Amino acid sequence: MTSRMWVSSQWRAVAAMSAMAFVGAGCSSYSGAGNQAPSPAPQTVLQVDTVFVEAPAPAMAIGVDIDTVRAGRFDNGKMWTFEYPPLDYFRETYGFAPDSSWFVRARVGALRLPNCTASFVSPNGLVLTNHHCARESVTKVARDGERLLDEGFYAATFEEERPVEDFWADQLINIVDVTDEVHAAVAGQAGAARAQALQAVEEHIAQQLTGEHGGEDAGIVVELISLWDGAKYSAYVFRRFSNLSLVMAPELQIGYFGGDPDNFTYPRYNLDMSFFRVYDENGQPYRPEHFFTWSEAGVEEGDAVFIIGNPGSTSRLQTVAQLEFRRAVADKAILDLITSRVTAMQAFYDAHPEEGDAVDLRNTIFSLLNSEKAYTGIWEGLHDPVTMAKRRDAEEQFQRAIEADPSLRDQYGGLIRRMEEIQEEKAELGPHYSAFLAMTSPNFTSATLRRALFGYQYLMGRDRGAPPQALAGVKEQFTSFGDQPRGLQAGLLSARLAAMTQHFGNGGDMVTRLLNGRTPETVAHDVIAQSVLADSASAVRALEDGTLTMDDPALRLVDGFLEQFGQYQAGWGGFLQEEENIAAQLGRARFDVYGTSIPPDATFSLRIADGVVRGFEYNGTVAPVYTTFYGLYDRYYSYGAGTEWDLPDRWLNPPSSFDMSKPVNFVSTLDIIGGNSGSPVVNSDLEVVGLAFDGNIESLPGDYIYLPDVNRAVSVDVRGMLEALEDIYDAGRIVEELKTGRLANR
Repeated sequence: MTSRMWVSSQWRAVAAMSAMAFVGAGCSSYSGAGNQAPSPAPQTVLQVDTVFVEAPAPAMAIGVDIDTVRAGRFDNGKMWTFEYPPLDYFRETYGFAPDSSWFVRARVGALRLPNCTASFVSPNGLVLTNHHCARESVTKVARDGERLLDEGFYAATFEEERPVEDFWADQLINIVDVTDEVHAAVAGQAGAARAQALQAVEEHIAQQLTGEHGGEDAGIVVELISLWDGAKYSAYVFRRFSNLSLVMAPELQIGYFGGDPDNFTYPRYNLDMSFFRVYDENGQPYRPEHFFTWSEAGVEEGDAVFIIGNPGSTSRLQTVAQLEFRRAVADKAILDLITSRVTAMQAFYDAHPEEGDAVDLRNTIFSLLNSEKAYTGIWEGLHDPVTMAKRRDAEEQFQRAIEADPSLRDQYGGLIRRMEEIQEEKAELGPHYSAFLAMTSPNFTSATLRRALFGYQYLMGRDRGAPPQALAGVKEQFTSFGDQPRGLQAGLLSARLAAMTQHFGNGGDMVTRLLNGRTPETVAHDVIAQSVLADSASAVRALEDGTLTMDDPALRLVDGFLEQFGQYQAGWGGFLQEEENIAAQLGRARFDVYGTSIPPDATFSLRIADGVVRGFEYNGTVAPVYTTFYGLYDRYYSYGAGTEWDLPDRWLNPPSSFDMSKPVNFVSTLDIIGGNSGSPVVNSDLEVVGLAFDGNIESLPGDYIYLPDVNRAVSVDVRGMLEALEDIYDAGRIVEELKTGRLANR
């Protein structure tokens, strides 16, 4: 799978971004300029059928009386924080009582990458993470003529390890409870004022703590972490490592074996691993204080395991009404958005692979396919009556606990009902949300339309006498967009217009203005071919020399939907602010009722989760606890060359010493979500036994509920990793370092 990291949090951010302030002369940021360049020769425009996802058939809870369904003990999951570890539960469940030093070693052995989790696995700064977490780095370090993504990479010596630019790893070195300070700063604030107060107090706390730990020159980063929707706040102090080199990454075909068809499934046969090395300021391998040792024994069924990682985002504390709105509107819109853009991108890449590779379109498509499959499972899970009944029972228990305490009732009694009313009001803007979602995101909106949004704002602001500093901010945004191939832009713009047509009606006033009897494909082709904004250089010239006018086809397009877009922005932003305020109050109420017995939602901050190695029933059979390389070759010979189960050349004739009975993947009941990709799976001795990279298809509703009977985390087995390193990749120096901690050039 590609990074599960932002499968939920990314889309909530995208949804919020869609409501950014745009209309009027005031704020925003973008820039642009210049003389109008001559229109380029028309390119072939791909006729892409925009795909919208149909609602699934209602899930049937056969033999289950929904009225008897009750919430489970761990419906909110097991993503425990390091501030509030469940020591009694660990002791009762596993007979395991870790002390404070165990948690310190676990905490500082783990790392947070920009998109995933990783960990130190040697005393010489060797770092383990997933292949899909390193995919972008592999592309970055490739030299002219190299196809490292397809052919793999291994540095046989230190000198061959390749530095990765603009890449870092954060190590959590301290946690400080700042709840009282933050609550005092935001007391009585709501909406934008609350956000500004939070930012100010975070900056103040960061200044204090960076000084204590050597300041920013020492690579110290401080992040304010909200827990239980703001019931508690912690300041996380990170040491940032910015000098990382790529050491080893297998071929894409083995690191993503089975491709999208196998994504979020099990049994799996995926060597989703890669290695980096952290170097110190003197250019020497960094010597971490703590690292995870490598277990050669691995795991057996029933073993207790722990995962230390940074789950990106969950919504297990959302109300039932919020989930129902997601089912009816929000998640459906996100899924439609992803599906239509993947269709457009894949069509362009198939026709123009070289242009696609120039903008790294293949990695983008991989990521979106991952999100598409994930969101399909998330959305379909919202149609499951048992899941929703469990969530409803938990909410009713929570409401009764509030009502039973007069002080809680007076303060929080009507909040769940008010959240329900907000969802009903938001539904009126459902078509707007679906049509305008992610309007400024490069993956979902053409560069031309994004420039047009800010170009329109710039011209309107200038004509209405906006202050220079406001115009400068808009201009900065305008000029920040890079170029996209014109054929890709046409596909993205066509998909956007198709969504507007679907949600506002082909005969509506807005769509009539936009299309004027033409198809979305024709309009998109004409706009991209004729607008000066289709190219970054000509766009900047046009803005700077004053030749950009409202007659530009892209600006006329914006003018055609601006009224509806403005209505959406004006309403949606207010709903989000009130939701955030209510969620913060409910977070305090929940903490007052349950304390730390229920873990907070994930926030891409470090957590530790527990589970056991265990198979599960699926499709009328039972999934094995672990798979072996025998199964990998069976998949290859069953499907054949040229399929998603093809094998790289070096795997086709393995040496006689290669042991195909070694486990390659295994499953456990660990609670994971996007962001846990690359997390070390360890035993009670803090030995690495696996590397988390995915979940089964049944785990996708884990965004809002954890069901230990069916949820499974899929991990690469240390035994399979070691076998492949030694016998397939001849990576002896990595093997020796993992086994002994000693450095060796071969």
